[in-house]
Amino acid sequence: QVQLVESGGGLVQAGGSLRLSCAVSGRTFTYVQAGWIRQAPGKEREFVAAITWNGANTYYADSVKGRFTISRDSAKKTVYLQMNSLKPEDTAVYYCASDYRGSSSYTDLDYRYWGQGTQVTVSS
Repeated sequence: QVQLVESGGGLVQAGGSLRLSCAVSGRTFTYVQAGWIRQAPGKEREFVAAITWNGANTYYADSVKGRFTISRDSAKKTVYLQMNSLKPEDTAVYYCASDYRGSSSYTDLDYRYWGQGTQVTVSS
């Protein structure tokens, strides 16, 4: 059974940083293509970042480019999202997802497996 478990969320002041982690179990991690998606209160889920199976390519929403970095550690079977220069508008539940099934833009929300989400709150 595939499981994705996120951690690292919390409350931070604007301008601060957080690192989210997503531990993947129940499948071979080597070929996992993963991403981070967020959902703010009253809004639809939106793409944040994605990384290909070998880590060679990463993709970001325009709203987080230059501030967020997605990465992966195959030995730890973990995907990370480093978030710097956080803004109040980054407040959302952040979901990790794996096994991308969308288009080659890697910005779709079509993933086979999802985590339970972790809350990130940025105060002004």
